Amino acid sequence: MRHVRRLTCVIERDGSGYVSLCPELDVASQGSTIEQARASLIEAVELFFEAADPAEVKDRLRGEVYVTPIEVRVG
Repeated sequence: MRHVRRLTCVIERDGSGYVSLCPELDVASQGSTIEQARASLIEAVELFFEAADPAEVKDRLRGEVYVTPIEVRVG
């Protein structure tokens, strides 16, 4: 039985494209648009869960990840 798991997707510009990362699993992908990078990451994470041994999933799966802005002094 398949179920849905909520994970984090971080996307950043890289040259003329975008890189997407799932920090909970340390799985990355890319695309030429934000939407493509997101879709590629979803596919990569689903393939990881299909192919990975349960021990590897347990070893790589981190707890909750929070993405929040910070302010720092520069200069």
